[in-house]
Amino acid sequence: MRLRALAKINLGLDILGKREDGYHEVRMIMQTIQMYDVLEMKKKKIPGISLAVNYPFIPSDERNLVYKAAKLLMDEFQVEEGVSIHLDKFIPVAAGMAGGSSDAAAALVGINRLFRLGLTERDLMERAVNIGADVPYCVMRGTALAEGIGEKLTRIARMPQCYVLVGKPGINVSTKAAYESLKLDQIQTHPDIDGMVRDIENSDLYSMVNKMGNVFEPGIIGKYPVIREIKDLMEEHGALKAMMSGSGPTVFGIFDDKKKMEEAAAVLRESRLAKTVFGTEIFNK
Repeated sequence: MRLRALAKINLGLDILGKREDGYHEVRMIMQTIQMYDVLEMKKKKIPGISLAVNYPFIPSDERNLVYKAAKLLMDEFQVEEGVSIHLDKFIPVAAGMAGGSSDAAAALVGINRLFRLGLTERDLMERAVNIGADVPYCVMRGTALAEGIGEKLTRIARMPQCYVLVGKPGINVSTKAAYESLKLDQIQTHPDIDGMVRDIENSDLYSMVNKMGNVFEPGIIGKYPVIREIKDLMEEHGALKAMMSGSGPTVFGIFDDKKKMEEAAAVLRESRLAKTVFGTEIFNK
């Protein structure tokens, strides 16, 4: 069985406050894009999970979310056979694109199908939150409003068709570090999440991009000015808007024209500001 684990971008990311349990209350608009990792899964007679990854620096044991996801379902349903999984990573690591969470979601879907467990999408999403806050969304995919710690999901209308240019500089930003450096009382502008939902429902791409925002951006750009440089380059070469995804450092630009996006991608590659440059489009479920 071969599964695609799709990356996500945050069209809007707002943080409302910190909860008593230490987590942050968020409001985000999530969107899946056509950039993906690939999981190949096979049943094996010998019990247990064997995981191989195409990069040696990525763990292939219990520390990997794919392994955790497979184990979660196999333990619950007392699966006696084993599974062999090969993960090919293409989504940049520690990039604010939910690569690891999407891999875990694909593993849940794969184990459910492979061993005919009969779980619905909703069943998988309920279990997914035990692996990570973004994993239920990665099971769901498409365009969604995420609230709570990111686990309360509402599917919204399909995002208007457009093109997405992804640029990740050669730095990593951990989500934990991004949250720790965030000063809630110093957030000056909050994205208009409700307005964005209305614009998406009205298929108004131009109005939506004007409302896009990410409260992590100012603090992370302060530490890593290259993010601002990538944003500026994309907008100078035709992006309707360029913004950091999640806790960064990846920048994505929204384009209404494929040729403009391809031209901007060529300029970005030439600039060497980004280590990963990838042009794609959105995935609508």
